[in-house]
Amino acid sequence: MKRLLNAFRNSLRAFGRLIRTEKAFQQEVVLLLAALPAAWFLSQSWWGFALLIGAILLLIIVEVLNTGIEAACDAFSREFNTDIQLAKDCGSLAVLISIVMAGGVWLLAVAEKIAGVAL
Repeated sequence: MKRLLNAFRNSLRAFGRLIRTEKAFQQEVVLLLAALPAAWFLSQSWWGFALLIGAILLLIIVEVLNTGIEAACDAFSREFNTDIQLAKDCGSLAVLISIVMAGGVWLLAVAEKIAGVAL
């Protein structure tokens, strides 16, 4: 139980630091807060709601991991290194892919709502 409590404290510390210092994380949390009522309006089932919110949560998860990669790389060296650049670029690509995926899920939900039928 103590290990679980410590992990929770560590997670809260990371959340606090990211919400204070990372613009992308801040924007994604605001997006999540806006997505909650929008997903309720757009979705036609609990599964649809879960998928819409899950897409945003996945984006946030990838952003958190990308920030961790960048922090670890910066702690190792701030000098230019092609391997560090690749690690950071791959983290950035992962964020981009998750943005495209979340956008696709949301566009499909909007199209279904407009069309009035499941696509």
